[in-house]
Amino acid sequence: MIMSRGERLFHSANTLFLLLVGLGALFPFLYIVSVSLTPTSVVDQYGGFLIFPRQITFAAYNQVFFNSGIPRSLLNSLFVTGVGTLLSLLFTTMMGFGLAKQGVPGRSIYLFLVVFTILFNGGIIPTYLIVKDVGLLNSLWSLIIPTLISPFNLLIVKTFFQQIPQELEDAAVIDGCGELGIFVRITLPLSVAVILTIALFYAVFYWNVYFHAILYLTNSELYPLQVALRQLLLQPDPTALDMSADYQVPTETMKMAGVVVSTLPIVLVYPFVQKYFLKGATLGAVKG
Repeated sequence: MIMSRGERLFHSANTLFLLLVGLGALFPFLYIVSVSLTPTSVVDQYGGFLIFPRQITFAAYNQVFFNSGIPRSLLNSLFVTGVGTLLSLLFTTMMGFGLAKQGVPGRSIYLFLVVFTILFNGGIIPTYLIVKDVGLLNSLWSLIIPTLISPFNLLIVKTFFQQIPQELEDAAVIDGCGELGIFVRITLPLSVAVILTIALFYAVFYWNVYFHAILYLTNSELYPLQVALRQLLLQPDPTALDMSADYQVPTETMKMAGVVVSTLPIVLVYPFVQKYFLKGATLGAVKG
């Protein structure tokens, strides 16, 4: 197909624009990684502004992992993310499977309640009182159970399940499958794309949990990574980070190393589910 001069000019300008946008999005990451890998003296020499490291050193990462509360918080975040994502996927897919059935008694009422929670919620104080009354304060479960099912993710899963041909389920029933067998042997294998997409949504949410942590947790040993990172960035008191008394105030390189540690796991996971991301999100949103 031969393009006109105007079309070639448009494509060239569009490519240049997207390239600049991509570089603009990449720049903060380059800055953070470069500062974290550069000695503090060199960073100070360049006024704290580096795009590429002048010298390579891992001293800042050594400080983060051995002279701060980051490792313990990292384990807390791994627990919350792993367990929370698995439980959320389990309950979301099970509830979505039930709501996808047209003949379920009270289905319209349940769907109304799900949509209603997207628009309205009980508020911070009532939610806090419920978490307190059930004994979840100062527990990592307080970061998982109150947000176990996302209504938005539930609607995506429900809509995706509705697109699975009814004939497959009818054939499974003839072969002697019950509802659990249909769910495990037919629905889940055919829904890998949407499940991985929702898993990514849940994993990013649990990994970045911050507000609920400062609301429900007062024990610093239970802080997730984001709260520990906040302390590292905004509260450079060695005692606040469980450091030794003779430890110096965290440097800029140590702060940037903490940002890299908190960001890297999600960045590494995303490429493995990226090919399912767009397919799962769009297929689950085709029908109402």
